[in-house]
Amino acid sequence: MKQTELVFIPSPGIGHLTATVEIAKLLTQRDPRFSITILTMKFPFETNATVNSHSDSIRFVPLPPAEIDAGTMPPGVFIFEFVKAHTPLVRDAVRELTRSDSVRLAGFVIDMFCTPMIDVAGEFGVPSYLFFTSGAAFLGFLFHLQYLHDYEGLDFGEFKDSGAELEVPSYVNSVPGKAFPSMMLDREGGGAEAVVYHARRLREVKGIMVNTFVELESHAVQSLRGSKFPPMYPVGPLLNTGVGSSGAQQDAIMTWLDDQPLSSVVFLCFGSRGSFGADQIREMAHGLERSGHRFLWSLRQPPPKDRRGLPNDYLNLEEVLPKGFLHRTAHIGKIIGWAPQVAILAHPAIGGFVSHCGWNSIIESIWYGVPLSTWPMYAEQALNAFQLVKGLGLAVEMKPDYEANNEYVVSAGMIENGLNILMDMNSELRKKTKEMQQISRSATKNGGSSHFSLRQFIDDMIVNIPSEQESEA
Repeated sequence: MKQTELVFIPSPGIGHLTATVEIAKLLTQRDPRFSITILTMKFPFETNATVNSHSDSIRFVPLPPAEIDAGTMPPGVFIFEFVKAHTPLVRDAVRELTRSDSVRLAGFVIDMFCTPMIDVAGEFGVPSYLFFTSGAAFLGFLFHLQYLHDYEGLDFGEFKDSGAELEVPSYVNSVPGKAFPSMMLDREGGGAEAVVYHARRLREVKGIMVNTFVELESHAVQSLRGSKFPPMYPVGPLLNTGVGSSGAQQDAIMTWLDDQPLSSVVFLCFGSRGSFGADQIREMAHGLERSGHRFLWSLRQPPPKDRRGLPNDYLNLEEVLPKGFLHRTAHIGKIIGWAPQVAILAHPAIGGFVSHCGWNSIIESIWYGVPLSTWPMYAEQALNAFQLVKGLGLAVEMKPDYEANNEYVVSAGMIENGLNILMDMNSELRKKTKEMQQISRSATKNGGSSHFSLRQFIDDMIVNIPSEQESEA
């Protein structure tokens, strides 16, 4: 009997890889006929990201380094060219995978930045699917702006540094231009064209799985139904809830949290790329101290400005914090570097979460019922923050205007006020978050909306498997 194989190709970066592994695990658990190969790419400035699937049906194949002269490419163009450079390496890996007659290739499952791989799937005679690691509203945003660009001549640059708003079908409220991802406003650097290209190509896939659930984004999900779009399957929330210890660093954090009262700690964490300048760090420290709330703060050092890279842990925190801050707050606060975010959010001592609003972080905060305060920093995070605050009522804003502008310094007074609102134990936000927590868990259970949607995806994918495939590409 032939083994039915899916090839997953996530974008580089731990956030994309983590969510990809979770949907791969879910697919193989729901239908044991499938096995999955995940082809991984690694940025040259990244350390090795390891994610364990604990499944015999999933294997990881790291692709060899691709040759690319990054030079001074803007981020949007760089990731496009970086993924494109991996095309021949993906072709070789899939050719090797399908060399055995016992393997039946069912299709490729790509990430939003991996659209060049649609052509490779076509060479092997199989369909492509999209696993979208952000929310349905942002997916609708991409499709709508691509349509306006291609058919109505919309110039995204009109929204740069303006108070203009745009009606987008997947959002309840008109979207402020200042919340647009900076890459979309980058005409000279090619970022806008790269986004439009990806959105255009995504219309070619046979189906789109989204890490969301109908009850969370009902308006956005409904807006994406119909013949204008590929079939859409909300299959979330997807997160790794296995929060076992990963070493002494995590053990120390958990031990500290064990000593804190229930729901008393505000957790500040800003993703794998989140870091701040000296002025903002001082304002954050003053705001935390003035608020009097217990805190766990993931504070990381920015990479050098002259090269691409990710933040690192500080070697000496006293160099960047106000004088005496560590001593004065020792009884209520703890500053850490890297943070085991899921394990922390799962801890009953956590009562609030100040986040960059990456979609994985949003899903995790909802799953664990932790109220969220928005501090968007890059990519689509300002749109996520806008949706959470204005559209869903599931967050309060810490950084004003939903603007992912890292040059803007949020004052200590605004931070103090934002923390007090976030940590109000009787707030409507806390009540709504707890209600959505229960709904999110029901969605994935047998009979839940996402459980049903995943079954639909599997059934449709089986129908789409070609009876004859190219044995060589």
